[in-house]
Amino acid sequence: MSATNLKQADTQLWDVVIIGGGPAGLSAALSLGRVRRSVLVIDAGEPRNAPAVRVGAHGILGREGISPLELLRLGREEVSDYGVRVADARVTDARRDGDGFIVVTDDGEQVRARRVLVTTGLADELPDVPGLAERWGHDVLHCVYCHGWEVRDTAIGVLGSFHQALLFRQMSLDVTLFRHTGTGLSDEQWEQLAGLGVAVADGEVTGLHIDGEDRLAGVRLASGSLVPVRNLVVTPRFVARSGFLGGLGLSVVEHPSGMGEQVQADPSGFTGVEGVWAAGNVSDVFAGVPTAAAAGVTSAAAIHMDLLTAGAKTAAARRVDAGPFSGTMEAEVSRRVLGTRVHGLDADAGA
Repeated sequence: MSATNLKQADTQLWDVVIIGGGPAGLSAALSLGRVRRSVLVIDAGEPRNAPAVRVGAHGILGREGISPLELLRLGREEVSDYGVRVADARVTDARRDGDGFIVVTDDGEQVRARRVLVTTGLADELPDVPGLAERWGHDVLHCVYCHGWEVRDTAIGVLGSFHQALLFRQMSLDVTLFRHTGTGLSDEQWEQLAGLGVAVADGEVTGLHIDGEDRLAGVRLASGSLVPVRNLVVTPRFVARSGFLGGLGLSVVEHPSGMGEQVQADPSGFTGVEGVWAAGNVSDVFAGVPTAAAAGVTSAAAIHMDLLTAGAKTAAARRVDAGPFSGTMEAEVSRRVLGTRVHGLDADAGA
């Protein structure tokens, strides 16, 4: 959906505007489109896993190893079959407007929505090591479930995380834990690492060594020594993309693990702010692609039911306002006039 189409759509009151077109947002859009909701997805085109395009997205049954960008392209095609519209734009503001919401994009366009679903994902804040960010998603990685199989049986370095060292020791016999800026280890952890054959390198990591084939070949320490590795595991800080959330009355909270921050939401994705849901990495920093997609479906069902309930209440109110009869009075009149046939049954049917 082009910017021109977005401008043409700004007079419509959408049932749901979904901010973010990743696995969570598109999965929610698919479910909502299939129950005949009018849905607009606004996406800035910055998928978190875009750097992993060469190694693929994993753990997705039926789509194992698919390019993350191809997965989103297919998702957009599928939702369009159900009337969902997708706009390439960045949301800069979202705020309440009476019973609904106004969502504003970076080019000044505005759209109106009855409900809002936030699926903007998160940003990975990487450790401050020269050259590390350029290798992110290639031979610098963080998730054993996402990319562990692809680096199996290689020399793997782990930057400052005992937990990650255990995870990747399952994938290779050649694992080195770099303590970096002072990662503390208990006596028990030292014993476990020794028992598993995990090497431990002291000293701050100051850079990476890249070979002539543009591959990671080693990690350089402040001492000047070079430790050979082919892949480096890091632990980013996970930060929800939340620049516009203040207008919706939302804020981010620290994850209990201390590894990042996210929007607080209940299991259905409801944020506690009337009419606003959140799903995917923006509200669960540890969600992988399948988990994020499932959360989108869950939120879609909750939003649909919320809209149905609101519609039923409005319809009942209109009916009461239309005349003197209450629902109870109407039922009593029907009983007196129709008797046992009030539910369409013939009194003699059982005779």
